[in-house]
Amino acid sequence: MTPDRVFITEVGPRDGLQNESVVVPLADKVRLVEELAAAGCPEVEVSAFVRPDRVPQLADATGVFGSITKQPGTVYSALVPNIQGFDRACTAGADKVSLFTAASETFSMRNTNTSVAGTIERFRPVVEAATSQGIPVRVYVSCVVECPFEGKISSEQVASVVEQVVALGDVEVDLGDTIGASAPDDIDPLILATRSLVDVDRVVLHLHDTHGGATACARRALELGVRRFDASCGGLGGCPFAPGAPGNVATEDIVTLCHEMGYDTGIDPVQLVATSKWIQNLLRRGNTN
Repeated sequence: MTPDRVFITEVGPRDGLQNESVVVPLADKVRLVEELAAAGCPEVEVSAFVRPDRVPQLADATGVFGSITKQPGTVYSALVPNIQGFDRACTAGADKVSLFTAASETFSMRNTNTSVAGTIERFRPVVEAATSQGIPVRVYVSCVVECPFEGKISSEQVASVVEQVVALGDVEVDLGDTIGASAPDDIDPLILATRSLVDVDRVVLHLHDTHGGATACARRALELGVRRFDASCGGLGGCPFAPGAPGNVATEDIVTLCHEMGYDTGIDPVQLVATSKWIQNLLRRGNTN
């Protein structure tokens, strides 16, 4: 990736929809993925192969993957909890998989029913299998700034988990401000604590815009060398296991920021906004004129 290029993973179809009360039909999920790819999103997180009773909105993951028409140049990824989910994702046609742990023990237990150490053990066979098959892996580390149950999380806690994650092998590390608690001043210690353990080009920042400061945090991260971000079209999203996490940073906001700062994203902002308005209208989110 060239220094003037920012790589944005569009998480709207997965993280954006997983907590929505409105059930989105499979055909609309397929349309969403295809329109985001057509807008130039280099990676689209399509769905998750998790227990349907935990996240009912994503119970049709296999059907969505089986129905999309893939566009060359776009990576179609999926969230998986374990080796069984990995196998299902591979069978469905996922190009890349994401795993998830946390910097908070309490959040890890609420989200995965095991400790942080337990999640790392679950990851080992997935990373081994993915490596042998040439499938890229990213690992989400949730609650890197604050936890809804434990409060403030130190950069040392985050670094401890990241160290365990990178020991697994060649993986991306996705730092998640799960409840949108960060301010720009929180970004410096977070990035400094992790880039001694993993190359900054392998670091992804996953921001939520709870207090309207996500774009400022992204700006600071760009200044510190981060070139990978997650974002969700229309700011959709929220974690069903994290009270106070109403929505991801909007993809259009990150794209606008990057373009204003002179970075290329490869994403067409006009087409992106049209798709965002359509999905917001589908979910009954206000005026789309």
